[in-house]
Amino acid sequence: MAALPHDTPETTYHFNVVRRALDVIDAEPGLSLDALAGHLGMSPAHLQRVFSRWAGVSPKRYQQYLALDHARMLLRDRFTTLATADAVGLSGSGRLHDLFLTWEAMSPGDYARGGSGLMIRWGWFDSPFGPALVMGTELGICGIGFASETGTDSTMADLRCRWPKATFTEDPAMLAPWVEAAFHGTGRTTLHLIGAPFQIKVWEALLRIPTGHVTTYSEIADAIGHPKASRAVGSAVGRNPISWLIPCHRALRKSGGLGGYHWGLPVKRAMLAWETAETAEIAGQNA
Repeated sequence: MAALPHDTPETTYHFNVVRRALDVIDAEPGLSLDALAGHLGMSPAHLQRVFSRWAGVSPKRYQQYLALDHARMLLRDRFTTLATADAVGLSGSGRLHDLFLTWEAMSPGDYARGGSGLMIRWGWFDSPFGPALVMGTELGICGIGFASETGTDSTMADLRCRWPKATFTEDPAMLAPWVEAAFHGTGRTTLHLIGAPFQIKVWEALLRIPTGHVTTYSEIADAIGHPKASRAVGSAVGRNPISWLIPCHRALRKSGGLGGYHWGLPVKRAMLAWETAETAEIAGQNA
């Protein structure tokens, strides 16, 4: 698996600690640092370092963001309508991948050909959310999948079947600058949206949700001019091939439920918690 310049061998280990902590926190909310560390078989000092490095906040604070009702709190406190999303994004967290991300959509005719004539390069990379499979064309990243819940073979098969007639070749070096920008916010990331016209409308709406904020499937349906198409929007969200950068993890049910997540709900919860922690940290620095 290729490592990014800023990654260490501990990157996936840190996420795995958080993944294990999810189960413990769900079973016994409000654990002290000592108790949580004991459940994870770690010293309190080691757990403190791992969480602080990964999330930027203490384990105690982070437990609030991993709580099962965190999505409801986000809808209450960090909900944004897509009509105001651009203004919120520019005054919000300031993550570079929110401000310096551009995209180009494939034409409907090209999509209908199943990727015929496309050369798609791929590589495995460490990420804040476990092993990530990244795919891209000469125009930009066209796929990101996470394997911590699904496994590497399944993740590879899943993304490849999106474009069955494309040619695939392993080339992590070509993708590395885009991936560096995607996961570390250094440089510019370009995306190549390959999907049906309705799906691309939904994905473009997702791109307008700022870091640390959430919206609902019905809000997205309204924003793209199909107010009765919440179920179809949910399907398009689920088929988003570029996880994390097209932030389908920020789309929730109106009830406050997380909804589904293609790469596993623990990954979605971790992403929302990670972004909440980052947004809170930036807000504290700017206070």
